Amino acid sequence: MYNVVVVGATGAVGREILKVLEERNFPVGELRLCATARSAGKQVVFRGQTHTVEETTPEVFEGMDIALFAGGAASKEFGPAAVEKGCVVIDNSSHFRLDPQVPLVVPEVNPEDVKWHRGIIANPNCSTIIMVVPLKAIKDVAGVKRVVVSTYQAVSGAGLEAIEELTAQTKAVLEGGEYPPKVFPYQIAFNLIPHIDVFQEMDYTKEEWKMVRETRKILHDERLAVTATTVRVPVYRCHSEAINVETEEKISAQRAREVLAAFPGIVVMDNPAQKEYPMPLYCAHRDEVFVGRIREDNSLERGLNFWVVADQLRKGAATNAVQIAELLLEYRCLRVK
Repeated sequence: MYNVVVVGATGAVGREILKVLEERNFPVGELRLCATARSAGKQVVFRGQTHTVEETTPEVFEGMDIALFAGGAASKEFGPAAVEKGCVVIDNSSHFRLDPQVPLVVPEVNPEDVKWHRGIIANPNCSTIIMVVPLKAIKDVAGVKRVVVSTYQAVSGAGLEAIEELTAQTKAVLEGGEYPPKVFPYQIAFNLIPHIDVFQEMDYTKEEWKMVRETRKILHDERLAVTATTVRVPVYRCHSEAINVETEEKISAQRAREVLAAFPGIVVMDNPAQKEYPMPLYCAHRDEVFVGRIREDNSLERGLNFWVVADQLRKGAATNAVQIAELLLEYRCLRVK
């Protein structure tokens, strides 16, 4: 059994981490739940036992084996302190992802990278995780030269407040009223916002650059051409992505279906004649990455189009983090060498 601390336990990702730990029967010995001072004192039930949430301090990591950070500023502030106390940190924030000393891991894609950790392992951006799983399947058989991706991202990716804003805003609009946006820059109800996170160089957003840089690191290919457009949509759960891939070798749509269906963590849902394709409504609360609309690019000799949907709170965050913890046990590399 292993002593586990969850930081950010009362947020959307933190709650999901606890669900996944319980569902996957992770060998948790002592469990500590931490959050900000505002959330300290709340009660959370795990495996039938009630736990009181503590304020995050360096002392909470004493005697713990694994620290699962649900994201946010706490990672930068307390991640190194957790390592000093002997914890291995699995971090959902963006703070450590591009650090060359920190593995960035998707277990179906680059599991071996956990072996060289120095106390911190980064969980990639949710949109990146969802994309690199099918990309790895295609890359292994046909190579990948270029990726063009457009995302359709659920509001829960922005936290519990975003979920509440969509609900309240939708209700207000339907009743003829108004609900001024607080989480998003514009009304999200009955709208799309082509803007996630802050704008950076070349007028791409930080979310878009994450998909570029993290994908290259995970796939160990700094030459890979990736360009992204990320869009917020009025959906509660599951991010969807339209992906166009230019491969190094020609691969037919049928071969791609076979390759994707055989890859760990992927469910192929691709039957246009029967109107079968992945949709957020039917992929929520699942851990798999669903792939459909697989077809050859009519404009490019070695091109492939496909549509991907996955629950970003689970595979895009909580489940991937717990899978990393499972790899630490499988590879017996929990301790820093």
